[in-house]
Amino acid sequence: MALKKKKLERQFYRRATEKVAEDLLGKHLVRISPEGKTVGKIVETEAYLGEEDPASHSYQGGKTERTRVMFGPPGYAYVYMIYGMYYCLNAVTGQEKEPEGVFVRALEPLEGLDLMKERRGLKDKSELTNGPGKLCMAMDIDKQLNGADLCGDKLYIARSERPENLDIKKARRINIDYAGKAKEWKLRFFIKGNPYVSKRIG
Repeated sequence: MALKKKKLERQFYRRATEKVAEDLLGKHLVRISPEGKTVGKIVETEAYLGEEDPASHSYQGGKTERTRVMFGPPGYAYVYMIYGMYYCLNAVTGQEKEPEGVFVRALEPLEGLDLMKERRGLKDKSELTNGPGKLCMAMDIDKQLNGADLCGDKLYIARSERPENLDIKKARRINIDYAGKAKEWKLRFFIKGNPYVSKRIG
């Protein structure tokens, strides 16, 4: 119950996307499913700046059924599939009708490790959540949670009960070579030295 009391409120997400991406580091992603509770500390994020960002799904106003959630109010989950097999989690940020979001790239597993290992088919926790597809599999995040309220009870982000001083670094986003000049923008944020960061350079 302690984590629930520290759940991030809507206002947290209704800010500049870059700031939200940085401030999400160290926060706890919480998933409550019929199988149980899993929790991971967010250690890596990327900011996507909407219609002006060639790397964003909503670039140049690309509103589709897939991206509809991004055009809505902040504080909701945007979940989509890549490579036909892996899900990715984003938090919608900024103002309504300005389709921006923060991509959650990696977590440090904290609670429910046995359940995460079972879902991933692994025994070693070091590979459980050190990438976007991995963390979604470990946390049981799929298309059923697209549009889920991150201020709700099934999937939410909470403040750590033990705030810590973080050494935060910025780098280029990953796997966006198609995005022209935007591939050089330093919109990836990660906790320096954390072993669960998916990629430490860039």
